[in-house]
Amino acid sequence: MPTPTAPLRDQVAASLRHALIVGDFEPGEVLSAPGLAAEFGVSATPVREAMLDLAQEGHVSPIRYKGYRVTDVSAETRRQVIQLRTLIEIPLMGDVAERGVADELLERCRGLAEQSVVAAVDGDLIRFIELDMDLHLSLLEQAGNDIAVKHVRSLRSTTRLTGLKALAEQQQLEFTAREHVELVEAVAVQDRDRTEEIMRRHLGHVAGVWAGKSE
Repeated sequence: MPTPTAPLRDQVAASLRHALIVGDFEPGEVLSAPGLAAEFGVSATPVREAMLDLAQEGHVSPIRYKGYRVTDVSAETRRQVIQLRTLIEIPLMGDVAERGVADELLERCRGLAEQSVVAAVDGDLIRFIELDMDLHLSLLEQAGNDIAVKHVRSLRSTTRLTGLKALAEQQQLEFTAREHVELVEAVAVQDRDRTEEIMRRHLGHVAGVWAGKSE
């Protein structure tokens, strides 16, 4: 149920994202605004607005006169996403480490990394997603390649809810979060090789979970 701490549209969107993560909705399932509104005890308007947000993020797709279909991210799509992220993010993060990052940003990123560990330990998946995205993009933006960062943002958004529950269930989420701490420290000492190794391992965990392999 939405809580009165944010605009209703945002509350509903957050609730729906959480439902998608924990598997309350199946891939391919069609969701209707009136049905969800009744479930949440709100009008259909904020639900429709929230669904538009989720559609822009790629989590659902509109179906004329019916509602929204939950996106089914195929295994092939996941494979292609990881392949592209590997090609872009690893060398780009290496560039960031080699160039160096301002102390102010490093401190901010250290904070994000530590908060991601707390979120992982607490099982706060939505918060973990937000921190993970913020940390990675904040660092990648320092590479000075706006086009590459735009593509990374899009790729991460396409699958950002995928596999997170599995990571938590396999008790890998905290381990993944602690890699954020390692990553920031490798960037801080401008160790390109170490930074790229951490990123390769980091993405490997995601790929392993998507392939149904626990580590």
